[in-house]
Amino acid sequence: MLSGLDPSGGAGIQADIQAITSLGCHPLPVVTCLTVQDTVNVYAAEALNAELIRQQLECIAADAPIHAIKTGALGNADIVDVLVDFIGKHPGIPLITDPVIKAAGGGDLADEVLISAMKDRLFPLAEMITPNGIELSMLGDSADPEQAARHLMKTGCSSVFATGGHGTGLHITNTLFNHAPEPMTWEIERIGGEYHGTGCTLAAAIAAGRASGLSQRAAISQAQNYVNRAILHALEVGKGQPVPDRGILWER
Repeated sequence: MLSGLDPSGGAGIQADIQAITSLGCHPLPVVTCLTVQDTVNVYAAEALNAELIRQQLECIAADAPIHAIKTGALGNADIVDVLVDFIGKHPGIPLITDPVIKAAGGGDLADEVLISAMKDRLFPLAEMITPNGIELSMLGDSADPEQAARHLMKTGCSSVFATGGHGTGLHITNTLFNHAPEPMTWEIERIGGEYHGTGCTLAAAIAAGRASGLSQRAAISQAQNYVNRAILHALEVGKGQPVPDRGILWER
């Protein structure tokens, strides 16, 4: 997985590592950016050297099989280019992209150049992108989730898994838009407010399911059940959002 480092331990690469490990897979983590971040917000971020990331990817791929790729915060457009080049040399690996743009507290994790690079060059290679409601509206240029998702698919996305954690109501509704006639929805109980790192956790869990050989739909179902259990045991780490307990024992 490629993602940013969150020093609060709530989101980013740590969330990916914990979720993927809990679901029985071995993570191969590549850090894309460093952040100044706590459970409340992101205050600053700095991308790592893209050439170093290229070398890390090539080194890992030469040593170990890669069964899925998950991306989170990518730092800058140069890192997108490195990843796109890597995927071109290693086709057929499921790519699950969490298009991280803003932290829940409002802090920016992507500028316009990075957003354009993801939309133009990375999304067409992804098996699935997993935006929350705010990200979907920004990326798809529409406040209507279905219209935004259809717009993204017209530009090359294979499927859009729109997450509903930022909404309201008794249940969270997550919706998979692909080229089927009708979207597929999943509902899970909404527990309390918002939690730090749930989007990272969900996307990483989907990637773990795909790496284990599950179908796309089965991977989504497993991931949602896992995230729900992690939220039920959430940890009060700091002064902001609780952190899902991704270290829970998971029985597949």
